[in-house]
Amino acid sequence: MATRLLRLRGLLRAAGSRPFSAQPSPLQTEQHGTKRLEPSSAKTLTDIGTRRIFSSEHDIFRESARKFFQEEVLPFHAEWEKDGQVSRELWEKAGQQGLLGVAIAEKHGGIGADILSSAIVWEEQMYVNCTGPGFSLHSDIVMPYIANYGTEEQIKHFIPRMVAGKCIGAIAMTEPGAGSDLQGVRTYAKKDGSDWILNGSKVFITNGWMSDVVIVVAVTDREARSPAHGISLFLVENGTKGFIKGRKLNKIGLKAQDTAELFFEDVRLPASALLGKENKGFYYLMAELPQERLLIADMALAGCEFMFEETRNYVKQRKAFGKTIAHLQTVQHKLAEIKTQICVARAFMDNCLQLHADKRLDSATASMAKYWCSDLQNSIATQCVQMHGGWGYMWEYPIAKAFVDARVQPIYGGTNEIMKELIARDIVSDK
Repeated sequence: MATRLLRLRGLLRAAGSRPFSAQPSPLQTEQHGTKRLEPSSAKTLTDIGTRRIFSSEHDIFRESARKFFQEEVLPFHAEWEKDGQVSRELWEKAGQQGLLGVAIAEKHGGIGADILSSAIVWEEQMYVNCTGPGFSLHSDIVMPYIANYGTEEQIKHFIPRMVAGKCIGAIAMTEPGAGSDLQGVRTYAKKDGSDWILNGSKVFITNGWMSDVVIVVAVTDREARSPAHGISLFLVENGTKGFIKGRKLNKIGLKAQDTAELFFEDVRLPASALLGKENKGFYYLMAELPQERLLIADMALAGCEFMFEETRNYVKQRKAFGKTIAHLQTVQHKLAEIKTQICVARAFMDNCLQLHADKRLDSATASMAKYWCSDLQNSIATQCVQMHGGWGYMWEYPIAKAFVDARVQPIYGGTNEIMKELIARDIVSDK
């Protein structure tokens, strides 16, 4: 941990940067001596121009993340797709590189950067079209629950190992009969003295097969006045008696991302396994879900940027009717439409990222981002495959994999139909 932090800080000092912060660096102007903001020079693959939410210190971190994904992930991803999971070694390498737990406070054993730095990791992973590593869920969905609601003992036990990539995290919400409807959870934890007895099953659990610790959503009060008042969260470690990992699920996309069924058969948990307060789990979930939806949205949009660049390069090389198809007006107009859609979405997405960095992102806005960007990702995927013609349907072409990987985005993290319900509820509510 200490070595990793020193290396990251050394990079910053070498560039004359300050520690990580959410705001760009102020510089003195020569003419007026007043402070102005120095925006980041970081650009997306579509070259939409300066993204002002990032500072030069973020650029340094982006270069490090980009190099990691290009050198440690991209060359091996096809093999991991065959295996249905990435390697354990990759997780530890990511930990050594400082790419896990980026936004977790140093006092909890994290890197101590900001959420914009986390976003850089999300984006750079999508820019290499490698969806296998479940880093984002591990770092920016699972770890915040432990850091925000865990006891000092739980934090010390899990967070440093998770940051090092030696303990892989997952969260088990979805059940065979309860997806977006969290209040329909049937997994049940019953008190037995000071212990809990956990029974139930979960499905579609990302990182489930490789997980070392799983946050399990369970009912703890069946007599509560509403399901929301009777849900708790538990930390269940791999190897616990009665905790059984089912098969790795055979998905049409996200082939290198291990997704599993989990079963809990009379799992005895000590009182120390309860995460946060009893019967408060639903409220913890509602507090953390906006970040999960923001994460999905930003990765979806980065996926759009990748697909656009991949398609632009393809049409400039593919010849038909005696010239490259990039010279066909119908292709040019389609590219113009896609780039415009991406640029408009990126402006909104960056605003959402800044709002979240300022702790001002609300649930409805996060839902807008998730719904819009994941729908856009699927629309652009379809159009880009079409511009590739028959080759777009061939697995060896990156656009084919991007197409099938995109399809789940409007489903997980809360379906886009649920996102619209949340947005509408916010619109018509009496505030």
